[in-house]
Amino acid sequence: MPHLHLEYTANLTGLAVEKTLLRLNNVLMVSGQFASESDIKSRAVKVESFQVGTSLAPRGFIAVRLSLLSGRSGQVKQQLSESLLAALQDLGDWPADIQVQLSVQLVDMDRESYSKIAIG
Repeated sequence: MPHLHLEYTANLTGLAVEKTLLRLNNVLMVSGQFASESDIKSRAVKVESFQVGTSLAPRGFIAVRLSLLSGRSGQVKQQLSESLLAALQDLGDWPADIQVQLSVQLVDMDRESYSKIAIG
């Protein structure tokens, strides 16, 4: 735990996906909220079909959803959200011709019903 899901639009061709995932994992690890770096699992999905708003102007997005075991305070969740958003903003040069929206959403997972086992 946690599970980080990153969705990004296909028009963000310069996004270094693996580097981005590693950077976000490091942000989570330095937060002090997670016992082991191997507990952090992240994945990325490129969204080929999308529409942002109603304009035909070029737009795109990166949306992060972080699923956490329930029980953390609102303040901790806000700090995690803000830290992840700041890391996204600092990824590098953004395309000049595309408006890019960045978002982070935290989702509580029921602690009592979550199961996990590590093999190997």
